[in-house]
Amino acid sequence: MASGELVRSNIGEEDLPYGAALTASGRVSVAHEFGTVSPEHLPFATQDLVALDGALTEATRQTKIRFNIYIGDLGVDPAAGADSVFPSTPDAVRSVLIAVDPNRHALEIRSGKRVSNRATDRVSQLGVTAALGPFRDGNLIDGLVASVRVMAASILSP
Repeated sequence: MASGELVRSNIGEEDLPYGAALTASGRVSVAHEFGTVSPEHLPFATQDLVALDGALTEATRQTKIRFNIYIGDLGVDPAAGADSVFPSTPDAVRSVLIAVDPNRHALEIRSGKRVSNRATDRVSQLGVTAALGPFRDGNLIDGLVASVRVMAASILSP
């Protein structure tokens, strides 16, 4: 999961895993034990992660809504999977979740109760539409960046 900054999360430091810290911006920074993560085995290139982080950060600053991304298995029913993942995302009631299951070619978007009047179904549909072209070309990160940017541009300012 990746997310923008500026919105504080409700995660307590006692709930963080070993090697994790809650930063002043509300983001969780996690360190891995030496030797457990190799850059050659990471699923995304550094420049892709930087582009995604930049899009998330800018979207959060622009809209004052936290954007979260989940990439992974959503189960047999991706909609139900996204529904089960969403409550555990940082600041869920004030955020948008873009959940992608690459193996099932599924994309689900959820918005929290406190921002659903701004992050509407129409905004979510625009986000899905923006991601489809890059996803079809096999560009997962480009699709996510496009989705975040289009959704942020479509959300009314607070």
